[in-house]
Amino acid sequence: MAVDRERENRRFKDGRDWRLGSEAEIHWIKGKTEGGVRITSAIPPVFDAYATLELPGTGDHEPTMPLPEERSRHDRAVLAILGGQIAPQPWWLGYLETGSSDIIFADSPKVTLYAGWDYVLVEAGPEQAATWREDDWGEDLPDLMFPADRSWLFSTLWDDDWTCIGGSRALVDALVVSHELQGRVHEVDLSTKDATPPGHVAY
Repeated sequence: MAVDRERENRRFKDGRDWRLGSEAEIHWIKGKTEGGVRITSAIPPVFDAYATLELPGTGDHEPTMPLPEERSRHDRAVLAILGGQIAPQPWWLGYLETGSSDIIFADSPKVTLYAGWDYVLVEAGPEQAATWREDDWGEDLPDLMFPADRSWLFSTLWDDDWTCIGGSRALVDALVVSHELQGRVHEVDLSTKDATPPGHVAY
């Protein structure tokens, strides 16, 4: 029985097995987020600093190059900054089931977060985060990411065209000064009543 259960919690891709996550991996998020438009709608209030990051070509930002190329540059910059803030370790990648987006392992058991939304949660890393959903309308990154040590959280909520991020002071500073992301990163304080970036609408 234990062997069968372990097999059920793994999926095969790229020549190897990947471990699926369960409610145990997300309880630290699930119990501390709330509805609304504060940053805590996506990020629990456990970090030193918070920010929102607009996706390329959204809000008041016109693409400076073909949009797929700009999104690819965006993804590379985000992953480099996130990875640069931690020691090498596994990352949990969450793919939100919207009915139109690639969730990678469609037959997998899901975890539930936020407003009853289902995610496939996989233990992988930045390489998989960059490549597993490369055909999803140019929005390649997983909807949810955090490292095993939970030192940061990256979460793009359903229908939002920006990402909410919580982490260290150094992480948010690195996002703010990034040349590739400049103008699209907005630091957010926990006291801010509406974290929606300028030029965007929260649904």
